[in-house]
Amino acid sequence: QLQLVESGGGLVQPGASLRLYCAASGFRLDYYAIGWFRQAPGKEREAISCISRVDGASYYADSVKGRFTISRDNAKNTGYLQMNSLKPEDTAVYYCAAGEALYCDGDYSPSTADFGHWGQGTQVTISS
Repeated sequence: QLQLVESGGGLVQPGASLRLYCAASGFRLDYYAIGWFRQAPGKEREAISCISRVDGASYYADSVKGRFTISRDNAKNTGYLQMNSLKPEDTAVYYCAAGEALYCDGDYSPSTADFGHWGQGTQVTISS
């Protein structure tokens, strides 16, 4: 059974850091690009970052550029999202997703339709 499981979310204060994990099972994650999306209450799901299969090329939304870092460890079948300098507006449910035949760089604008496999999400809350 193909599955993605996110973890690492939680409640932290503004300025803190969190590291999200995206563990894949039932398939090889290195065949896919990994995307991170988030959805705040009452808002649409938005793409925040994406990393390509092998060369590490990546995309970041302007709202997280310079604060978040996406990475992957294909040997561990896991993706990561390091989130620093967190702000209250970063509060959302964060989802990881896997998509085939994608190349993530600054010219690519990720869409939910490009990703065929999704995790269940992990809540991130930034509050003092």
